[in-house]
Amino acid sequence: MGVYGVSFEKVGRIHKFSYKEELLRGEKIIAESEFGIEMGEVVKVFDNAEEVEKVIIKKATNEDIQRYEQNKKEAQTALGISKEKVLEHSLPMKMLRARYTLDRSKLIFFFSADGRVDFRALVKDLAMTFKTRIELRQIGIRDAAKLVGGIGMCGMQTCCSRFERDFKSITLKYAKVQQLMINPAKISGACGRLLCCLAYENDTYLEILKNIPDAGQRMRYKNVDYIVSEINIFHKIVKLQAVNGKSIILSFDEILKNKEDQECDLNS
Repeated sequence: MGVYGVSFEKVGRIHKFSYKEELLRGEKIIAESEFGIEMGEVVKVFDNAEEVEKVIIKKATNEDIQRYEQNKKEAQTALGISKEKVLEHSLPMKMLRARYTLDRSKLIFFFSADGRVDFRALVKDLAMTFKTRIELRQIGIRDAAKLVGGIGMCGMQTCCSRFERDFKSITLKYAKVQQLMINPAKISGACGRLLCCLAYENDTYLEILKNIPDAGQRMRYKNVDYIVSEINIFHKIVKLQAVNGKSIILSFDEILKNKEDQECDLNS
């Protein structure tokens, strides 16, 4: 019995499933997702064989794969029809993606909207058109950007649509730590939210700034009290301002050595 990480989308969340046989990364399987019976891909093999409630039904056969590919094509056609239906019903929503379960017992539509939308009449219309159970799921602006994809300001495909499986909580603290200009246009992605890539190097910046005083903090150096007026993480220097107006510049190494000396004096 092995434990495997399964994703039902190209860059979707990873779900833990168990299976009685050995599986390899990249293998297609059939399992039950939150939407129903679907085909997924093994993207991770866990070393610890812990028990999980979800169980893989079987390995995908060639017939399953062909059905999945056919469902993808027909879901794309269904998406186009759904957009026309939205216009007919004059609803303030944007259809982004359609997805059939493998057994075609359900057709799921993902959409974005600024607020709540009364789509009951639309659901009835879609159910009559496609002769199957319809589910409409509203998603947030970041998930919408992930589905649609696009090119980031770096010139590459957006991280969320290329490899980022889980969205992290990004705050302005990340930009401040990295000494970036707090300009929304410069540090926001296509979704209008703060760039996901701000999180990639944040731990490195925090490690570099470890034990370095923040701007505005007081510190004592060679028996003179100073206030930290500026920190330059790229040159690894700190500018200190004394009460009498005198300013000095110290390197991070000098700041850390000064801290060690003061701690030694206190312990001696």
